Amino acid sequence: MPDCTVAIRAIVAPVPETRYIGRANLAKRLRPLEGTPGRSTYEGGSARFALDEATLTVTPPFGLAHEGDYDVLRVAPLLQALEAEATVAVLIARLGGYAVGVFEGERLVASKVGSRFVKGRHKKGGSSANRFRRRRGEQERELVDAGAAEAARVLGPWRERAEHAALGGDRTTVSRILAARPDLAWIQRLALDRFFDVPEPRLRVLEALPYQLYAAKVVEEPL
Repeated sequence: MPDCTVAIRAIVAPVPETRYIGRANLAKRLRPLEGTPGRSTYEGGSARFALDEATLTVTPPFGLAHEGDYDVLRVAPLLQALEAEATVAVLIARLGGYAVGVFEGERLVASKVGSRFVKGRHKKGGSSANRFRRRRGEQERELVDAGAAEAARVLGPWRERAEHAALGGDRTTVSRILAARPDLAWIQRLALDRFFDVPEPRLRVLEALPYQLYAAKVVEEPL
């Protein structure tokens, strides 16, 4: 017979929760824990803390070089990594618009936002649908070409100084823009693992990005 106990445990086992938490809020939560009972493990770019009620695995946005294993809660190396700032090139795009910029720390030092009208879906068939598809395709190409040109113009001068790149919006549109010009290949090479799910590319969206940009990935596993 199957082991019912194992099956029941699998059903009721707590599910890990993954969130992105702003660095200030995370530091406020973790700083008081420094030196308190628990266990800390630093490896593979993440810090893992065994607390009384849960295990937290924290991955800073720009890496964590420190490695070590401690019989107490040692949060200082993580907090130091969270405080580090970087020069980041940003490309956000969706059908209808794009936003490119450069952040030095949380300060936006270069930017350009643009829009191109792209028709919505066509529900009719026949020759009308064919004309619609052709026109929509032209509008998409115009958007991609404009976004690629501005990305090259605004981000190009920062190529040697940018440490990371942040991509967001719609994956397909962003990929098409990056593929449109060979001189944008470096942006993909510097891209962070996280793809930012942000709304319509506008200046206010770009200006608000640092909160997400500097947020850490936190996986909480209840005990």
